[in-house]
Amino acid sequence: MTRIVCLGECMIELRERPDGLLSRAFGGDTLNTAVYLARLGVEVGYATALGDDAHSEEMLRGWEEEGVGTSLVLRLPGRVPGLYLIQTDEKGERRFSYWRGEAPVRQLFDQPETPRIEAGLAAAGLVYLSGITLSLFHGPARERLFAALEAVRAAGGQVAFDSNFRPRGWPDPEEARAAFARAVALSTTVLAGVEDFTLLDGKATPEGLIARLREAGVPEVVVKLAEPGCIVASAEQSTPVPPPAPVKPVDTTGAGDSFAAAYLAARLRGLGPEAAALAGHRLAAVVVRYPGAIIPRDAMPADIFSPESA
Repeated sequence: MTRIVCLGECMIELRERPDGLLSRAFGGDTLNTAVYLARLGVEVGYATALGDDAHSEEMLRGWEEEGVGTSLVLRLPGRVPGLYLIQTDEKGERRFSYWRGEAPVRQLFDQPETPRIEAGLAAAGLVYLSGITLSLFHGPARERLFAALEAVRAAGGQVAFDSNFRPRGWPDPEEARAAFARAVALSTTVLAGVEDFTLLDGKATPEGLIARLREAGVPEVVVKLAEPGCIVASAEQSTPVPPPAPVKPVDTTGAGDSFAAAYLAARLRGLGPEAAALAGHRLAAVVVRYPGAIIPRDAMPADIFSPESA
């Protein structure tokens, strides 16, 4: 199976419980996807930078236990990971607060070891990143990121881009729009959220997004809708794919990340886009029934790729 490298940031996750106490875990959008990919049997590695503190060590051990490769993780002395707090409302919708301005991953593309990371990305069959990944890098560092993605495509690899847009990570909206446009142009698959592009552009519709991404030359598009469900689109057709059954969420954190993992894993297995989207819905439907971004291993559904899977 084609090897995937997920690129981004893992942070310390604090979740506020109803009694006001906090529970601690680790998470980050692309890291969550990497963990779910590994649990689905995909050979996956994670590219990022961490510090040399106890939390960074705990993260690395956890990733390795999950089967996520860590050879593309840089360690920066004296640095510590970023942190985020999740608060959820009565409907399970979440609100995030971040403390990540000095996170070590922001130096991933300006270190003596950076060429090794770039070579590892270029050798991957597929590189997965998100809008949050783009927001971590600025100036020359972001240019090196785009050059690395160009090298992936030049070597015959694929690039999957998940739109995940957080306005706080982008003080300049024009810079955000330009960066997203470049990432889209380099992608073979785009998982585009209508809400993300509405925040980015002021307005977005599913039909408009599909037309826009087709015009940009993206071969495969998944438009994630505000209401449960998605639309999968190629150059030839667009097909709505609703979830198999309604779900009452406990916490929607990680829903999109797990959907992306199942979708990509299904496509690597040879399933078509519609079947892959259904697999994504099935995994996400389980994930939202648990608090936090990454569910217990024993809660993973047995077979999300089967048409008969519930």
